[in-house]
Amino acid sequence: MSPQTWWFLTRAAGIVAWLMLTASVLWGIVLASGAFPEHRRPAWLLDAHRWLGALTVGFLSLHIGALVADSYVHFGLADITIPFASDWKPAAVAAGVLAMWSLLAVQVSSLLRKRISKRTWRAIHLSSYPTFLLVSLHGVFAGTDATQPLYGWTTGATVAAVVGLTVHRLATHGSRPRRPSRPVRTSSSPPVGNARVGPR
Repeated sequence: MSPQTWWFLTRAAGIVAWLMLTASVLWGIVLASGAFPEHRRPAWLLDAHRWLGALTVGFLSLHIGALVADSYVHFGLADITIPFASDWKPAAVAAGVLAMWSLLAVQVSSLLRKRISKRTWRAIHLSSYPTFLLVSLHGVFAGTDATQPLYGWTTGATVAAVVGLTVHRLATHGSRPRRPSRPVRTSSSPPVGNARVGPR
């Protein structure tokens, strides 16, 4: 095996994890924007959002595992779990460590959604936005591919897409029509089919 195999693998896995995270965030914004109302939303739409999150965690694990296995720059347990513990580009690596913990918190809260309050779940889930920002900064300042034109264009496109959809969601948050509530039938009102028109 080439000494650079692990380095190529960690770079590729990191980029794919970032793209999966981007897709998951964009998918979540679209779901939350009301484009697919909950009462008419196919189940696979939410499943796809969760699947993208799971893929992000999977490629993140591969990214970290290959990074530890690579011998070019030594990364120990503390370097990949504690912010600013690494001597190699400490700020950029710290952004990645913080993003990792935030991403794991979001995924765990999604698995426990039925066991925690909606307010708690929502507060944790909103950290997806700073997580995306931290991952993007980590890739730009720690990744060796950041100088490539394709990487630069992709970064600009993903950031613009997330920011644009977020602004659109905030601008239209209060203007979505609410689902009409069903009329409540009281016990004093007889069913229409049994209503009497006049004396018999």
